[in-house]
Amino acid sequence: MAKRRANSKANGRQERNGDGFWERPMLINLLADVLLLAGGILLAWAAAMALQRLPVFPLKQLVVATPVDQVSRAQIEHTARNALSGNFFTANLDTARAAFERMPWVRSASLRRLWPDGVELRLEEHRAVARWTPQDGETRLVSSHGEVFVAATDEVLPQFAGPEGAAARVLERYREFSEALAATGRKPVAVHLSARDAWQLKLDDGVVLELGREQAKHPLMERVQRFASHYSAASSAARGRLEKIRVVDMRYPNGFALGGIAAPSPEGKLRPPPPVPRPALHSRPASAALSSASLNPTYAPRPGAGVTGHLPRLAGEAGRGRRQLQAHAADALAEAA
Repeated sequence: MAKRRANSKANGRQERNGDGFWERPMLINLLADVLLLAGGILLAWAAAMALQRLPVFPLKQLVVATPVDQVSRAQIEHTARNALSGNFFTANLDTARAAFERMPWVRSASLRRLWPDGVELRLEEHRAVARWTPQDGETRLVSSHGEVFVAATDEVLPQFAGPEGAAARVLERYREFSEALAATGRKPVAVHLSARDAWQLKLDDGVVLELGREQAKHPLMERVQRFASHYSAASSAARGRLEKIRVVDMRYPNGFALGGIAAPSPEGKLRPPPPVPRPALHSRPASAALSSASLNPTYAPRPGAGVTGHLPRLAGEAGRGRRQLQAHAADALAEAA
């Protein structure tokens, strides 16, 4: 009995020893496969790093596929040297694209690889149509898309001013004003939009139009068209009294006011202004609603006199010794007739 018990214990120990890791071929094969896979991945990574350091497939040329007018060749070469690193396979084109788009005058950029050693570059440049209010001493321009960008140019461009973010809106109005004024032979050279949404326009002959704010009953374009239709006759009628017209106030509902430097008399003295009646524009038809209000160098008449607001910022101040003329619409139209 004792011998049998000893034999059974020995057999049990042998069976337990047979359950070890080295006695299980499937586990050993699985471990070998995992180690082989990890070794292959590490070997491929090391080969890629070595290939990147080797002088194989280097970038030798940058092809600019679009014509450029504002961006110089030196600017492109400088940006390419700093942004394009690595070889044909490892160069980061997204980083390079962002670097090219930071150049002045560049609106967008795109790059693609050209086998076996090149990169193709396409640039879209801004087309400047106006100047915007400078910021921090930097010249800012407005593109044909209404976007503000930082760049310098010697080109003669109209001047825009307004709240930040309003460039596209000012550009749209500028195009509408230019089209409406084309029949008069005049064109805008400056457009100002105030923080209170009031519009001011300066023409190429120095005349400033005070347009005021957009109103449902009296839209801005209606006022501009009224100016284009009647300004020529009104300025001719006032030529004997006004040496030079500086301001045209279009904020009347059915007329406008002229303001400027009074013409001297034949004796060389300034003509005194005639008596000033209170405008009664509401009682006259639109065709006879032309009036002129006197504007001094610092302020405009009270709202009760038909003109509101301050002197136009774009017009400047009249010199000393100059008088302003005020004439009613009926007088101007009678002389024009």
